[in-house]
Amino acid sequence: MPNVTLRPASDDDADTIASIWRLGWADGHLGNVPDALVALRTPESFQIRAVEGLPHTTVAVVGEAVAGFVMVVDDEVEQVYVARAHRGSGVAGVLLAEAERLVAAEGYREAWLAVAPGNARARSFYERSGWSDAGLFDYPASTADGPIQVPCHRYVKAVG
Repeated sequence: MPNVTLRPASDDDADTIASIWRLGWADGHLGNVPDALVALRTPESFQIRAVEGLPHTTVAVVGEAVAGFVMVVDDEVEQVYVARAHRGSGVAGVLLAEAERLVAAEGYREAWLAVAPGNARARSFYERSGWSDAGLFDYPASTADGPIQVPCHRYVKAVG
């Protein structure tokens, strides 16, 4: 595993976060979420959401490059993405462990996250990381036009 440094995201990271997020989102969501959501997930939307999410974002740095990021809000692990070049290297596990630590530090006993049913790679990763599938639910994916309900699996893990 590479040497991974975690730090809070800065304004300078927004473009890289948006790019990692956009490419990773496409890999895990195209064909697995409603077409209406896909139409709204433009490059500009990822840029806006990356900037808005900076206060809740931790980045993983390998060498000089941002290799991935995690966004945590309250007890929800909202986003976990790793740049394609760093997938399979252990960066995702480091980010997920940090997300669990952050949720626990806020006083929550359980963390949760949403995964599209067809995103088998992510579902397998979370299960290997000790997360449990708590069943299907409709996740309100936020968009500029209001939320779009996305069928997802709710994964949970005791953290505190």
